[in-house]
Amino acid sequence: MKKGGYRVAVAGATGAVGQVMLECFQERKFPVKDLRLLASERSVGKTLKFNGQDIKVEKLGKDSFSGIEIALFSAGASRSKEFCPSAAEAGAVCVDNSSAFRMEKDIPLVVPEINPRDIAMYKNKGIIANPNCTTIVAIMPVKPLHDFGRVKRMVASSYQAVSGAGARAMAELDAQVRAYARGESLSVNAFPHQIAFNLIPHIDVFLENGFTKEEMKLLNESRKILGDPEIQVCATTVRVPVFRAHSVSMNLETEKKITVQKARELFSSFPGLKLLDEPSSNSYPMPLFAAGKDDCYVGRIREDISVKNGLCFWVVGDQLRKGAALNAIQIAEVLIRDYL
Repeated sequence: MKKGGYRVAVAGATGAVGQVMLECFQERKFPVKDLRLLASERSVGKTLKFNGQDIKVEKLGKDSFSGIEIALFSAGASRSKEFCPSAAEAGAVCVDNSSAFRMEKDIPLVVPEINPRDIAMYKNKGIIANPNCTTIVAIMPVKPLHDFGRVKRMVASSYQAVSGAGARAMAELDAQVRAYARGESLSVNAFPHQIAFNLIPHIDVFLENGFTKEEMKLLNESRKILGDPEIQVCATTVRVPVFRAHSVSMNLETEKKITVQKARELFSSFPGLKLLDEPSSNSYPMPLFAAGKDDCYVGRIREDISVKNGLCFWVVGDQLRKGAALNAIQIAEVLIRDYL
């Protein structure tokens, strides 16, 4: 690690993920020497607190990265495509939270607990991609099982919090619940349908094959992260009236049988996972419990009685932390430890 710390930029600093990045920096004592906060023009001049100091937000532009060594992006895919190359050309290593570069062959897609060695590929273009939040939460418990018995097929059904769709979506859920309690009509803007007291099996746009982009991200990203293009994946992604933390119901078929006891052992010893599986005492992962936590929680573990080598479980993780901000910072930590 460089003595004195690193010059760091956060693009999209005023958004939900950007602000959680600042929290994680402070909590983990990330070695920040200088911090540059970048956002769109409408946020310029705002101040954000970091380590007791007020730091003014500057406009994100192609000339924003002079002297920056590490740039974390949470400004959306179009902004990442526009500004990440400029940051890399200026000498910064970019960790991008958007979908812009995830499936490019020469850009690594990384969950540090799973494939940290892929970070070395940053030298290709100066960019490291952060996976989709649902992919991260779902794949964390898959990795130890895959290493032990190789996963052949994965069926995932997600229950995704509204914060995954941004501040406007969170405000809409809150407003709808309040309007419902007052007996007023509910306004629908952020989602295609009412989200309060409802489930919407539709996240991102529908594709020609009938799946949504969100569902195909889980397929394509899981294969790339695990380094196994043969894994078969079928996903259904659902928006639920929960403010924070995504949940995923997982059903795996493996080449080698994995008993419930072995699965418990594998989960318990894997970094970033916490076992919470005591059905007799109603103890299992829930969004209410996982919100604000760094680890992903796994429970409801049972053998699939309909197939020979099947295993079912339930995993919950805070998509703003492990699903986004924390994962990006963990990537940067490995980058500092092993490469810079």
